[in-house]
Amino acid sequence: MKLHSFRLLPVDKMEAHLPINKQIIISTEALDIVALNQNIQFNQGESGASVIFTGNVRVSKEEQGLTSMTLEHYPGMTESLLDSMLNQAIERWQLNRVLVAHRVGELAPGDPIVFVGTCGLHRKQAFEAAEFIMDYLKNKATFWKKEHYLLNESKQERWIESKQSDLDALKRW
Repeated sequence: MKLHSFRLLPVDKMEAHLPINKQIIISTEALDIVALNQNIQFNQGESGASVIFTGNVRVSKEEQGLTSMTLEHYPGMTESLLDSMLNQAIERWQLNRVLVAHRVGELAPGDPIVFVGTCGLHRKQAFEAAEFIMDYLKNKATFWKKEHYLLNESKQERWIESKQSDLDALKRW
């Protein structure tokens, strides 16, 4: 059994001493959800709550015939925008750990697209921060999705546009 040691701080001084761990991963390789989950879950008592979200390539009635999805991003700008947004989340919800991993390149149905993990002192902070991050990713981050279909032996593709429901969700922040 691995034991972790940490020093106790008076409650009024605890938040000022919490380590902040922020990580952004943009990858053409498959996301290792187990490793990402272990990374965000590890703590030495500084997190009272953690929230994990994983988004996958789905095939529903609207996406029948979907064979793959291609995700593109603007290298450099995407990381900078994500870093700024995560700093906002850390400050607003007093997070002590946050991890965002996003795939780019070609993905198959069922592949993980995005992993968001947030940790804070309390569950409400962790949940709200995760929702804020996802709403931002869906609407403001510089990622573009193109769906590839095979319908009636004909290859088709289309760029995905923002949905009104996603835009409405962003307004609450």
